[in-house]
Amino acid sequence: MKKNTTSLLIGCLFCLHSTFSLANNLATPQSITSTTDLSPYTTKRQIVDQLLTDALIAFQSPTRISHAGFTAKIPSNLEIVTSRLLEAYQLEPYRTDLLISAANAQIYNGNVDRAITLFTQAQATAPDDIDILSYLAVWQNFKGNNAASIKQMVKLASLNPGRQADIEHIINTVDHVIATPLKTMVTKPYNGNTAIITLGYALNPNGTMNKILIQRLKLTLTLAEQSPNSLIIVTGGVPQNHKTEGKLMADWLIKHGISPHRIIEDNYARSTVENALYVSYALARHKIDHATIVSSASHVRRGQTLFDIASWQTGPRGISFDSVSVEDKPLAELTIPSDKELLGIYRDALRVYGLWSYRSYPLEQR
Repeated sequence: MKKNTTSLLIGCLFCLHSTFSLANNLATPQSITSTTDLSPYTTKRQIVDQLLTDALIAFQSPTRISHAGFTAKIPSNLEIVTSRLLEAYQLEPYRTDLLISAANAQIYNGNVDRAITLFTQAQATAPDDIDILSYLAVWQNFKGNNAASIKQMVKLASLNPGRQADIEHIINTVDHVIATPLKTMVTKPYNGNTAIITLGYALNPNGTMNKILIQRLKLTLTLAEQSPNSLIIVTGGVPQNHKTEGKLMADWLIKHGISPHRIIEDNYARSTVENALYVSYALARHKIDHATIVSSASHVRRGQTLFDIASWQTGPRGISFDSVSVEDKPLAELTIPSDKELLGIYRDALRVYGLWSYRSYPLEQR
């Protein structure tokens, strides 16, 4: 028994050496390179835990790129996340969740082809997994691989018709939103209980509003004056200098003559996904028939899609959405969404629906 235990320990140590030799050969920014002494780790569980911790450290690196209200990890960080997840998968090849998480890291990185390869690898292990079928149906559709997408949808329908109908609804919703021309003003009045939803934009480090956010508020003020009975919802909860977007937006509107009784603040949402999820309950509570979403032109289609999808489960039934845009870019340049914009719409649509990008602790639901 002692001899077998010693052999197992030697094998694990060899595995450890090989795994982290590979990790150390990857080019990584110095700021997020692990300095942990790995020599004490002698079991697969310890190694996998450390690899996933390293993935989380890379994911949480403070280096970011921000534009038009969208914050994304830099590509090199996501390559590190993917690498650590795949190294962990080599040690625990039954952990299909690691492949799914790695595939979604590549979606964030804009490498849809590689993501499809990883989803397909996961499907080889779990051919009846409805989440994998859903991811592949959407991303094959995104790439224009219609036959491959339909193949996934057919199998999905045979296993879970409700999920297949939902995925088809997501795709149709995206198609409808991107086919609708962008506009800078409401072109027709809406009857019933209406709302104006203004999406936040990252505050400056000193807690003041960025000029892009102020432009959104000016457009909101115009709409509020045109529709004096509309509820106004301001959403954004990433604090800077102990202030949130939602609070500052409400204060600005009140200062410019809007009654505080018309305004609902969401001071908790940290992303457009959370904007949609949190605000959908306010729309349901107030039985809103129609809501107009205000954001930057390069961002507003994503916002409208996510609010539409979020309302499926919360209601109110029959609610409709449209959007108006602040021109951060000329509308003529945005007539056809870029692949990058469309990727962000699909990715976040899946997240709002409940198909989170990461499902491997400690990266769950990020």
